[in-house]
Amino acid sequence: MQSMFWAIELLAQVLFFLLGTGFAVLVVLYLIDRFQTHDAVRRNYPVIGRFRSLFSNLGEFFRQYFFAMDREELPFNRAQREWVERAASGHGNTVAFGSTRNLGVTGTPIFVNAAFPPVSDQYAQSVPLVIGPTAREPFKARSIFNLSGMSFGALSRPAVEALSMGAAKAGIWMNTGEGGLSHYHLKGGGDIVFQIGTAKYGVRDADGNLSDEKLCEVAAHPEVKMFEVKLAQGAKPGKGGILPAAKVSAEIAAIRGITEGVASISPNRHLEIDDWDDLLDVVAHIRDVTGKPVGFKTVVGSVEPFDQLFARIVERGITDAPDFITIDGGEGGTGAAPMPLIDLVGMPIREALPLVCDLRDRHGLHDRIRLVASGKLVNPGDVAWALCAGADFVTSARGFMFSLGCIQALKCNRNTCPTGITTHDRRLQKGLVPEDKFEKVARYAECIVHEVETIAHSVGVTEPRQMGRHHVRLVQENGRSVPMSQVYPSVQPSV
Repeated sequence: MQSMFWAIELLAQVLFFLLGTGFAVLVVLYLIDRFQTHDAVRRNYPVIGRFRSLFSNLGEFFRQYFFAMDREELPFNRAQREWVERAASGHGNTVAFGSTRNLGVTGTPIFVNAAFPPVSDQYAQSVPLVIGPTAREPFKARSIFNLSGMSFGALSRPAVEALSMGAAKAGIWMNTGEGGLSHYHLKGGGDIVFQIGTAKYGVRDADGNLSDEKLCEVAAHPEVKMFEVKLAQGAKPGKGGILPAAKVSAEIAAIRGITEGVASISPNRHLEIDDWDDLLDVVAHIRDVTGKPVGFKTVVGSVEPFDQLFARIVERGITDAPDFITIDGGEGGTGAAPMPLIDLVGMPIREALPLVCDLRDRHGLHDRIRLVASGKLVNPGDVAWALCAGADFVTSARGFMFSLGCIQALKCNRNTCPTGITTHDRRLQKGLVPEDKFEKVARYAECIVHEVETIAHSVGVTEPRQMGRHHVRLVQENGRSVPMSQVYPSVQPSV
């Protein structure tokens, strides 16, 4: 009995200590809040005012899990993310009861099923397409859907390894992003597109200029099939990047060709390219040095400059043409960019792609220049729409991030990515196991292609690129849909 009283007394002492400590903490927080000057709410409502900041920070997570409807969240809604997750996991993507999509939203694509589609043994299948027929080593691209540019540095080592192995298994190309070619990109042994950013990382000399010697070193890798000159990306057109000194490790410095421990600033554009003629000269030079197809990536602000580009190509001769053009929509993503550029600059891909396609075709360059579409195209319907609009290929970055396990935590720029994809914190990287995740990457790519082929079969063609604008209808403001060919009439090539 006496031992029980001792236990009760001890418990009471602990409780009084905790209450006293808690009271002391509250007093300290009260004094801090009352006399600080940078937060008016905390100054007027000490301690209690702290909950506003807490709830604001937690709000994005509560909305994602409890309050947001399946198809209303941005930048990607739950329905989009869950489709990728199911595809990557190898689970069936069939659904029951009915669609949750609101088909009355302006711009919604509705594919036109054929009255008498091909029978099952005539199922639509993708075929390889040659890029760069005039290069010494043309590239026979196997897949309509490929991996867009994400640099090592922006992504973690295990993320790049998983993407490399998954891309190789699925038979798709992997774009290095502007951060140079690492041995992590090469681990899978698949097709590589080397992106040349404004800082020329990986192919620069000591002064930051394009180095023919480094170009040859990169091109010597048999995995490297093409080069892409990056003029702009959708999330931040006209804006260069800053790689902080703390992130310039010995490994990053060696890969990018910069000085360890020194901040690296990317120009907002290629300083040696002032006009389209300069660009065409650079494209031709890189193609001549490397022997590989060369194209460029940009964002459409208006169509007039592209009309000038295609006119100059015709005047100079189609041998000087870029082998491909990647059109990134203004809705494209990145690890970090100013909000005004992310929100307000650059034409969306759904407007830009048909316009550029028409200009290319009007100048008779349909078979010479391949178009690659990029910008929030992560589901089969998005990819099928792009092919109908005129794209030859579609690339995605964030779709593949979802396949790796990205939960849209929106922490890409803080080195605290909880899934280990965009962080260099070794503790967080441990959660991403490349030997497991690469299978998900491959399954996602394969599922996209299969379901685009399903749509192509339904509309009555035998290959996805045979789909045209008459195969898809776009919902208008009045709720009725009209053929895309009516909104964006396809043009006849000039003679």
